[in-house]
Amino acid sequence: MQRRELIKAAGIAALAGPRAFAADADANTVAAGPYEWRSVPYGAGGFVDGFVFHPRERGLLYARTDIGGAYRFEPATNSWTPLLDHLSKADADLMGVLSLAVDPNDASRLYAACGLYLDEFSRNGALLVSADRGATWQVTELGIKLGGNWWGRGTGERLQVDPNDGAVLLLGTSQDGLMRSANRGQSFTRLDFPSRHVSLVLFDPQSGARGSASKSIYVGSHDRPGLYVSHDGGASFARERGTPPQVPQRAVFGPDGTLYVSFALGAGELAGNPGNAKSGGVWKRDRQGRWSDITPTPGGFGYSGLDVDRQVPGRLLVSTIQRWKPGDDLFVSSDDGTTWKPLGERSRHDASAYPWLVNYMRGHDDMGHWMCDVKIDPFDGERAIYGTGYGPWITRNLGAAHQGGTVNWDFSVANFEETATLEIRSPSGGSALLGAMGDVSGGAWDDVTHTPRNGLFAPTNETNRSVDFAQLKPAILARVADQARTGGYVSRDGGASWRPFETAPPAPPRTRSGHVAVSAQGGFLVVVPEKQNAVWSRDHGRTWQSCSGWPAAPDRSEATPKPVADRAVEGVFYVHDEPNGQILVSTDGGESFKPSVVGLPKLARRQSAQLVCAPGKLRDLWLALPEALLHLPESDSPARTIEAVAEPWMIALGKAAPGAREHALYVWGRVRIGGSGPQEGLFRSDDGGASFVRINDDSHRYGRLLSMTADPLEHGTLYLAPHGRGVMVGRARSTQGVPTK
Repeated sequence: MQRRELIKAAGIAALAGPRAFAADADANTVAAGPYEWRSVPYGAGGFVDGFVFHPRERGLLYARTDIGGAYRFEPATNSWTPLLDHLSKADADLMGVLSLAVDPNDASRLYAACGLYLDEFSRNGALLVSADRGATWQVTELGIKLGGNWWGRGTGERLQVDPNDGAVLLLGTSQDGLMRSANRGQSFTRLDFPSRHVSLVLFDPQSGARGSASKSIYVGSHDRPGLYVSHDGGASFARERGTPPQVPQRAVFGPDGTLYVSFALGAGELAGNPGNAKSGGVWKRDRQGRWSDITPTPGGFGYSGLDVDRQVPGRLLVSTIQRWKPGDDLFVSSDDGTTWKPLGERSRHDASAYPWLVNYMRGHDDMGHWMCDVKIDPFDGERAIYGTGYGPWITRNLGAAHQGGTVNWDFSVANFEETATLEIRSPSGGSALLGAMGDVSGGAWDDVTHTPRNGLFAPTNETNRSVDFAQLKPAILARVADQARTGGYVSRDGGASWRPFETAPPAPPRTRSGHVAVSAQGGFLVVVPEKQNAVWSRDHGRTWQSCSGWPAAPDRSEATPKPVADRAVEGVFYVHDEPNGQILVSTDGGESFKPSVVGLPKLARRQSAQLVCAPGKLRDLWLALPEALLHLPESDSPARTIEAVAEPWMIALGKAAPGAREHALYVWGRVRIGGSGPQEGLFRSDDGGASFVRINDDSHRYGRLLSMTADPLEHGTLYLAPHGRGVMVGRARSTQGVPTK
């Protein structure tokens, strides 16, 4: 692996005792100056639960995800364009896309029903309306919750545009029934539908004249499992006779008017939730209204993804869901469902461009899991796409299955980055970037323009929650993972190889792995399993002991305190004791903690803060509180408040600008511009907070950030980990290209 030059260590100074917090004021100004932002390639890594082809424009394809927004496919470059990166922090929950819809008669119009969760603390759902294929959006507030990352999110589509009247939309919700708009989504009224949790909506295009609303509408229910139909435009609904009492997952009309529906059944409303389907089937209704069961093979699993080939009469494609043994599969029929062929044994998947996925598949060529949707290109029956829990697969020779050949699938995910990246770090030498990811582990990037090959956090099917490095010996790394037998791993060669902790940090069974900090020279580790007391190790995880003086273990509504290593002195760690308004310090490798800074604001439940230690000087601390950014330098300097920063949601420190004395300071939050009120954005200061420049614009806000880190060796380079959007790298527009480390 290519290595970067290590930074020089600073001299060791003595630690001071407890001191009270005091603040002084700075004059601040802010100027505009956007960066260029690009995805750091890893390769999908999240659940893709729906696809929509436009029926009348060749090549126009959209995908939705449960936490990472929506994407538009670009045929010319075989890549994807993210469509919701403009969302602000307040609108971050709209990254959970419950459903997408296109207007069959207007290829430029796109609709997205968005909202992550149904709990009281989540943002209400909204309908996003675009007249330019997702380039810009208007927002209609719905006043209800939508569960884009809730039970049943893999069904649909539950948002539909009437093919006979583009002003009419139907929206099936997660707990508020069926809603109708007659003005292209500007407002909605609730219909008298007998179910609260809708699984899908489908207009019958042959049931209305062009320019007048369709009369026949099919709607699926989660909480009252079954398919319902209205023949009066939604005024009334009745159960569709001849269909099973299961949850409709997907439905589609064939070119001749035949209706096909896939079904699954689980426990109550969880029937459409990945991991819960216990039975299911595939049914069709002919033009005379007769239903028949055309299930490829019955069993203790469901069926979900379903589509018809518009070019080849009688060709169908359907996916299983939750068939754990022998695994999910696609079935294809060329005789309208009379007989079926499984595609798994006739398929080859090429994951070679994404080494993490090669490791994830463990040498097996299988179809994947959580296969909730599959679509056939309406203009090219050879081309199909299906989604999994880790990304989409595309084929361009589907017909090979009927000639005894092999169907080739490509992991076509260029610029489709959906990992839940939980923590990122940019080390002082060696790799340019470290990323701990949910479900797919993460890795170490030597070159942030390519997916990592030599620095994978293997095995790549774990949730890595935290990663850290030794500032003065950055070849020493540690990471913690939920599924790891002993809770985590250590590397002594910058991530080229890893060994597990020899013993696990003491914690109850099934405790999440929490956070890790590595001392300045790598001789000590402090690990905090989620909601537990911290433990420390002087031998890289061979043995562990409890940290005395650590803040009390938090309850469910409080965040687990994060250990922070001093970046200049070996064996020194800090922790912010939020409820008690103090910073604790350990000078003995984590064995004991005692107050070092007192008199800080005490944080209430659900408030959070971030403590960062700058490299180069002993105890050079920055503390981002809910409504203030504090700089707490070494003991002989006064603490101060950075007055321009109204709300520092997250901060990072990077390499100083040429000739500057202070580290580059990055702030995600709300910063005051001159005499005006604070504005939201990403900001950089090269003079310790005396002045700032905004480095993003309103098209690059990325919703909610989970982690942020600045490059210590390249001034101006900043990395972001937005929720569900992988990792982004930002550099000033005047600098060409993205750095290779």
